Amino acid sequence: MSKIPDLPSSERPRERLARLGAASISDAELLAIFLRVGVKGTSAIELGRKLLKKYGSLTELGGMSVTELAMEHGLGAAKAAQLLAAFELGARCANEKMRRAPMNTADAIYDVVAPRLTHERQEHVLIILLDSKLRGVRTVELGKGSANSVSCDPRDVLHHVIMNQCPAFVIVHNHPSGDPAPSRADIQMTRRLSEASNIMGLRLVDHMIIGRPNEGEDKSYYSFATEGRL
Repeated sequence: MSKIPDLPSSERPRERLARLGAASISDAELLAIFLRVGVKGTSAIELGRKLLKKYGSLTELGGMSVTELAMEHGLGAAKAAQLLAAFELGARCANEKMRRAPMNTADAIYDVVAPRLTHERQEHVLIILLDSKLRGVRTVELGKGSANSVSCDPRDVLHHVIMNQCPAFVIVHNHPSGDPAPSRADIQMTRRLSEASNIMGLRLVDHMIIGRPNEGEDKSYYSFATEGRL
């Protein structure tokens, strides 16, 4: 396997990123830029490919702990911590975007929350509190459950909305299985929350379930608003 310095300059990941932009290079090449060097007999690009093959995607890789990643050949504790810090930076950048752009479409909501939730191996429930122009004010994590479920009471949701004096909100949770199809409990909770919000004069903009994109897909979610179920 050729080392990166042995490649033509036009094929080296760092040079290609500088010339064409980050979106132009593969996930394995992004990891190679981060790793900088490989291990004996394995280039940084090949090491990145092996990590992606083992875990399936960047999303799955981002869901690992420092301890788990540190055990990978070619990483160690320092690089594992740095890699998870990079994933967290991406999630925080998404949160900053939330505060600037209105959350008035399913795609806009997904783009903000997907970096935070798609890699999680437990269910998380988030409340995105919105101002009158539907821009994000803050995000509250309502709960974290098992790999299959998490409790979510409409009273707890509305408590946070009222306490923060926000006129509108979005509720989001993930399905670690990767399938965003709503369960019977999801449907019942959404109906109760929508009814309670209307009584209180509050706007439930959407309830979104985040899944995991299959190969060839850009996004995976279920939007109750898009499906006309609010």
